[in-house]
Order: sequence, then structure tokens, then C-alpha cells
Amino acid sequence: MAEQSNQQEEKKLEWWQLSLIGVGCIIGTGYFLGSGLGIRMTGPSMLIAFILAAIGTYVVFDSLSKMYAKDPQKGSFRSYAKKAFGRWAGFSSGWVYWFSEMLIMGSQLTALSIFTKFWFPNLPLWVFASVYAVLGIAVVLTGTRGFERMENVFAVIKIAAILMFIILAGAGLFGLIGEGKDVFNFPNRTVDFFPGGIKGLWSALIFAFYAFGGIEIMGIMSVRLRNKDDAGKAGKIMILLLTTIYLLSIGFAVFMVSWQDFTAKESPFVIAMGNYQLAFFPHVFNGALIIAGFSTMSASLFAVTSMLVTLAEDGDAPSFFAKGGMLKVPMYALSLTVGGLITSIILALVMPDKIYEYITTAAGLMLLYNWLFVLISVKRLIELSMIDKVKRWVGIILILLAVSGTLFQDSIRPGFFVSIGFVVVVGIVSLIIHLKKKPSGNPKPVFERFN
Repeated sequence: MAEQSNQQEEKKLEWWQLSLIGVGCIIGTGYFLGSGLGIRMTGPSMLIAFILAAIGTYVVFDSLSKMYAKDPQKGSFRSYAKKAFGRWAGFSSGWVYWFSEMLIMGSQLTALSIFTKFWFPNLPLWVFASVYAVLGIAVVLTGTRGFERMENVFAVIKIAAILMFIILAGAGLFGLIGEGKDVFNFPNRTVDFFPGGIKGLWSALIFAFYAFGGIEIMGIMSVRLRNKDDAGKAGKIMILLLTTIYLLSIGFAVFMVSWQDFTAKESPFVIAMGNYQLAFFPHVFNGALIIAGFSTMSASLFAVTSMLVTLAEDGDAPSFFAKGGMLKVPMYALSLTVGGLITSIILALVMPDKIYEYITTAAGLMLLYNWLFVLISVKRLIELSMIDKVKRWVGIILILLAVSGTLFQDSIRPGFFVSIGFVVVVGIVSLIIHLKKKPSGNPKPVFERFN
């Protein structure tokens, strides 16, 4: 009875609590390191990329919240895809999400390793990736309660790290530290703001979208709201907070140093503060980045394991993946996830210079494929107003622009083909398995197996 009471109490979230949880869950290595890749391609106009990505993200979450308000589903986007187009859609959406989160973990492991090389430059990436993978597995093995406690602490640290950068950069702008405003270089020509041209901005859009990756988790957590109609409000405030934080921090970074100084090997915020020669900042901020990255990596590890169990219980994966172990953790599902982690570590060993760009691009694209499915599903599940129809098409166009933009850069084009390869494989398997209809059954809530 006590456990049942606790579960009911956990569901009673106010809208502002869900907004803050979303901000904490979404900010990760895609922003702390991936944004540097976008800046390298398009320069200060990366700010426009973030504005466009924020609009697209809002449209997707708005559609998701409208479907949830009409028909609350624990499976969120996967359940709505299934209701809109049948079981094949739920199967495909679930497995595309699983593969995307696996790629995200590989991206996060690589980013964590790059951050750690700041202190240990002579050690290869795979050593750090192995250590963080083991630590991430340990977090999952603590169960749901332990995982949530750690994530709450991690969320506060990552937000504090960004605020620290904004405050220090603002202090420099007003001449309170270092060389003051002399460090800042505001572009006064169009070519300075768009050094990569329209093509550069187009290609960088994927990295702006990737920084917003995680709104699907908000959809899943909406079932814990006290009032289901508050899901839309929670999403709007969350996206507004994220966009404000992103634009302020990225704005400071791109005006403090030349866009050509940004690389995929160091956080753009550490690079930006280099001119102030604050000895403590690189070490403190780098430590915060590692904690933030480890937080999102652990969340991805937990999410993919949970999704695999859900797929197994719904008949869309081998049933043994839903079986628990001695620690009440689905060990078979976790074992498959660990296999994916090992693959990521091997890739980091084989091609350390390119793996982050490839994996980040592929992971971001596969998230966008599921977002596109949300916008396609909403039309079949609810009646849209004219404004909603316009917003829906704006979201679809922005997502398609982000996807197609990856074809213009040699450094990220392979990620596009990797993502398409995963989608094709999932599509073929879906077609083969679902030629015969299966009973959907009545699966138990997946998180019961983590308690």
C-alpha cells in the first residue's frame, strides 16, 4: 500500500515542476559541445539556427501535448504513432527511438572523453569512454529511486554551469573582469554574421535541433501532471527557458572569440573565456560539463533499457528482454544496451577524430524522424484548427531543412547515411514481423521492473 501511495504521489507534478525537469533533462553534451560544431559551420548566425530550432521544437511539443490532453498515454509518441497508423508504426517509432538513444549515448561518451582529455591529454578516448560506461551502468543498477535522486542533483549542476558562464561573460562585457568589453567583437557586416553563407546555416541547423533533444521524455513524464491540460503550458515555459539560456550563452560565446576558433575538441564556452585568463574557470566549468554529460548519458542508458522492456512486453521485441534479474533490473535488456555501449567505445578507438561528428549527426537525425512522426500522427488523431495546421507545416518544413542540411558538409554527411541505414533496417524488420497481426496484450508499466 505504501508503494502504491508513493507512485500516486509521484504523479502529482505541477506544470512548473515539469518545465524545470525538462530543462534539466534536455541540456546536455549536444549543447555543451555539439553547438561548437554548428558555430564552426555558420559563425554568429548560429543564433538564428537556435531560434529556428526552438520554433520547430515548440511545434512538435505543442502537437504532443494536444494529443496527450485528448488521450493520455504512458507510451507518449510511440503510443500515438500506433493509434494513428497501426502496430507497425508503434514498432518502428519505438525501435528508431531505441537506436537514436543508443547513438546519443555514443555521442555523449565521446564528448565526456573529450572533456576529460583536458586533464589527461595523452590518454586515448576509449579509456575514458569505458570508465564512464561502467559508471553509467552502475547508476542504472541503483534502480528508479536512486537514478532520480542523482538526476536531480546533476540537473542543478548543469544549469548552474551555464549561469556561471553567462554571469562571468556579462561581467566582462561591462568591464568588471579581465580586458572587459575589448574582448567582444560584434559583427558589423553581413558576411561577418554569415561567414558560412546560407549553406553553412542550413548545415548547422541539425546541431541546434540536437540541443533541444529530449522533449519526447517530457511527453512520457506528462502522465505525472496533476492536471493533464497543463502539459502544453509546461512545454511552452520549458522551451522559452531553454531558448533564453541558449541564446544568451551562445550569443556571448560567438561575440567573445572568432568563430574559427571553435572546434569539436573543446567546449565553446571554455574557448570563449580563454581571453579572460581565469585560471579556475576551465577546470570548474569542465568538471560541470562532465557531470552534465554523464547525467544525460545515464538518462539515455536508462531510457533505452526501459524502451526495450516496453517493446518486449508489447510483443515488439523478444519476450526475454522484459525479464528482470536479481537486482530487479531487466538484465537481458541492459545487456543488449551494454553491447551498444561497447560498440561506441570501439568506434571511438578506431576513428577518434571523426566519431563525434558522425554519431552526433546520426543521433540528432533519428530523433527528428520521430518528431516528424509526431507531426504526421497528430493530423489523424485530433481535429486541427487552421493555425494548428499552419504550425504543423512550419514544423515539418524546419525538420526537413535540418535533415537535408546535413548533406552539404563532408564532416557530417556520413551521419545522414548512418541514420537512413538504421531506419531502413527497422522498416524492413517491421514489414517482415507485422505481416501477421499479433495480439497487443496488456503490458505492465515498464518502470515497475526498475523499482
